[in-house]
Amino acid sequence: MTSRRNFLTLAGAGSLAAFAGLPAFTASAAQPLRPAAAPLAAEDSSLLLRYPAPAAPDRMIQQGLPVGNGRLGGLVGGDPGKELLHVTDGTLWTGGLNDVLDDDGQFPYERVGFGSFTQLAQLTVELPEHSLDAVTDYRRTLDLANGLVTASYVRDGVTYRREVYASHPDDAVIVHLSQSGGGSYTGRIDLAGTHGESTSADASDTTASFGASFDNGLRYGAAVTAVGPDGTVSLSGQGLAFSDCTELTVALSGGTNYAPDPANGYRDPATEPRTLAREKVRAAAGHAPAVLRNTHVADYQGLFGTLSLSLGASSEQQRGLDTWSRLQTRAAEDAAPDPELEASYLQFGRYLMICGSRDSVPLNLQGLWLDGNDPDWMGDYHTDINVQMNYWMADRAGLSDCFDALTDYCLAQLPSWSDVTGRLFNDPRNRFRNSSGRIAGWAVAFSTNIYGGSGWWWHPAANAWLCNTLFEHYEYTQDRQLLARIHPLLKGACEFWEARLITTDVTDPATGESRTVLVDDKDWSPEHGPQDGLGNTYSQELVWALFGNYQAACAELGTDADHSAVIGGLRERLYLPVVSPTTGWLEEWMSPDNLGEETHRHLSPLIGLFPGDRIGLDVSSGELLSGVRALLTARGMDSFGWSNAWRALCWARLKEAETAYRLIATNLRPSVDGSNGTAENFFDIYQAEPGRGIFQIDANFGTPSAMVEMLVQSRPGHIELLPALPAAWAESGSVTGIGARGGFVVDLSWHDGKVDDLTLRSVGGGSVTVTAGSVSRAVTVQRGGSVTLRNFADH
Repeated sequence: MTSRRNFLTLAGAGSLAAFAGLPAFTASAAQPLRPAAAPLAAEDSSLLLRYPAPAAPDRMIQQGLPVGNGRLGGLVGGDPGKELLHVTDGTLWTGGLNDVLDDDGQFPYERVGFGSFTQLAQLTVELPEHSLDAVTDYRRTLDLANGLVTASYVRDGVTYRREVYASHPDDAVIVHLSQSGGGSYTGRIDLAGTHGESTSADASDTTASFGASFDNGLRYGAAVTAVGPDGTVSLSGQGLAFSDCTELTVALSGGTNYAPDPANGYRDPATEPRTLAREKVRAAAGHAPAVLRNTHVADYQGLFGTLSLSLGASSEQQRGLDTWSRLQTRAAEDAAPDPELEASYLQFGRYLMICGSRDSVPLNLQGLWLDGNDPDWMGDYHTDINVQMNYWMADRAGLSDCFDALTDYCLAQLPSWSDVTGRLFNDPRNRFRNSSGRIAGWAVAFSTNIYGGSGWWWHPAANAWLCNTLFEHYEYTQDRQLLARIHPLLKGACEFWEARLITTDVTDPATGESRTVLVDDKDWSPEHGPQDGLGNTYSQELVWALFGNYQAACAELGTDADHSAVIGGLRERLYLPVVSPTTGWLEEWMSPDNLGEETHRHLSPLIGLFPGDRIGLDVSSGELLSGVRALLTARGMDSFGWSNAWRALCWARLKEAETAYRLIATNLRPSVDGSNGTAENFFDIYQAEPGRGIFQIDANFGTPSAMVEMLVQSRPGHIELLPALPAAWAESGSVTGIGARGGFVVDLSWHDGKVDDLTLRSVGGGSVTVTAGSVSRAVTVQRGGSVTLRNFADH
């Protein structure tokens, strides 16, 4: 498979698939590549999650193993006698545009008007003679190298094996049952909806399927079929029965008629999901099992193989433990580091990104994985950290192609966002309305859905943060077609802030002189403190970066020169935060006093340190850095997973390697009774209240992002190697495929904390300064070329 980064390297030109406007669930555009030979990578213990028991049915979110093809997701239980899959489609949402405000100025935030992400179906494959107490040598794995969930066991001397995966090329979830030793399978397959749907079986094609619609008009459906080389497969009630099959392939597909097209109400009227699902499962079942698996593995490895990582060797004792035991052992007091476990956590994050973000809507708070229809916060898109954190890892970890879902989403929502902003932002009930009375461009609320709808409070600075995230993606890819696509988003956000900014006078404490500056109107620093503060640091930093990114985009595209100049003038007048003489912290509000919670989970005032780069060790004054470090210290070291990940990223930017590493280790501690930490299946668990933990996916991407930033940091024109390498990884290691801004890809190896060899590859060609410790070198790479520097630290 040719990834975007590879394609750009080969072709030397930008190319971005025009997905926006096409249905997420649609007929295949072309026949996928069918490899002639098996592309399976050899089993690698550092890329294998292992378990000695199946997932408990009531703990699927903590123990079920995830599969996904970017749109369809599944949690796999692995019970030998009753395989259970919870299946989702990223576009199966209730709700709608939700373009009303309540008397308090909030968008209704519930499961009817705003809506919720929900499950598509549950699939069970029952094998009555294979109950758990009738088998031995049970083993369950997630093979990250090949994108396969497996289970194996022995019954009556026969070894039985199953593989489960979600194929992107064949747009189906596949369950393949095989055996060696003369055994066979007899049982039944049932497909059930989760919203009261009726499943029926069809003798004409041996499928079981259902179709239905929500009150909002969204149509959806799913289908399953099964085939084997021998034995029988037949209808049985509303499901399928099979008997005496030496192997069996079960194919499931489904989806909705959602389309990212606001002109048609985010629907594709031509798509009949139930019919399409039946077509897809029949097509998948028409291929031999090896062909299906090889096609999936080749496609998956085309993305997963872009990055390899070694953080050092773990002990044989550590390698001999199953994954949950290994997490528990690592968390024990004074335990030795387990570098292969930590590397596998980063690779698990990449696995989730590949499984959850391709050719559909972006990853929400749950990714693609549910065990019920009532996810906390509706499984929405939170715009004050969470959806942005979900995509910090993509470019850094060699998965730029997976970022497209966020770009396409923002573009598809823009007409609705703009319309609702024009009609409702200056509504007198909105406490954040513009004092000027003027309105332009677009804004969103703290929560968004897939229908252009908003929930909870308006969130003025979210437009800037979304735009800055998209622009940073351009900095990694150097794709001018991408830049042209997102330019309207940047421009509309700038127009919004032109209408919103107000003037105020500030006094320079050093000189006593007064000057007039531009500040954000009444606003809220997420999610604490006053809701009527002027010029909070969070907004000021985001708007400063937005204006600079818009100017850079206009210059690169050769457009909107006059407007760019206006925005540049506004940027020069923006108030930028100072250190409080009272607390010694970087101020969060335009006040020397702390007006919120000292250890609050959000690091909003530090957004200029990360993900921004206005603040940095080599670009900021000692006083500012001291205030940043003091505030970061005050926030503490023990919060929710996503919050710890953000803290780790900030400490990595300050080159505090051991502090950043402590936060990585904290996120890897086992979650027990719903506590913050990592579940058996590596999902991050957020303690909503004592005894109740919920899965929230952002830390599964934020923590790997921090690990990458500890190895490589970049900004335009500059790459730094091993800026925050902890002692646990220092002895020896290597990484290939890390993305760097400017269109570069970094491969490096190290020992004793020093860089050995470095290879830089380039998309579009260019020069960059590369630094490692006290060594700094200017490197020029030709378009599509590479440069290798041996013994870098010795120069």
